[in-house]
Amino acid sequence: MVEHRTGWLDPVFVALSHAGSYGALWLSLALVAAALGRRPAVLLATGGSLLVAELVARAMKEAVGRDRPPEHVPGLDPLVAVPGSPSFPSGHAATSFAAALILSRFYPRLAVGLFPLAAAVAYSRLYVGVHYPLDAAAGAALGLACATALLLLAKARSRSRPGRRPGLPTSR
Repeated sequence: MVEHRTGWLDPVFVALSHAGSYGALWLSLALVAAALGRRPAVLLATGGSLLVAELVARAMKEAVGRDRPPEHVPGLDPLVAVPGSPSFPSGHAATSFAAALILSRFYPRLAVGLFPLAAAVAYSRLYVGVHYPLDAAAGAALGLACATALLLLAKARSRSRPGRRPGLPTSR
């Protein structure tokens, strides 16, 4: 991937990579959605999914211990600082796909934009040279699994309470 960079795209993917750090992009989107829709649950659910996906990804990174792509190959230098953590799975991909699924549960019509944005954040980590393709794919799957587990947990919890609708609310 790094061998096929296009100079004018460098700043785009560097920006996406930075925006995906610590779920900042997704928390910002959730904050705006929560404020505009007066639905604090959007922010809470998105933040919860980011936290779970990040923690599970970190645990998996330590368990697997895969090295990141080599840093000092002439012409293939990373465009961002290389994290000190192991490479597999991508935390950016995990948190991005977890947040995209949660946000699309609240706003189904936005899924058409949320998932490509999550994919772009995941791809940015390959483009900037700090992950392998399998890292991003595994991170995406992990994020979707974490968010799905949280949605199922919310649904089961709602069923156990009388007078409540199951699961997280969908769009109005």
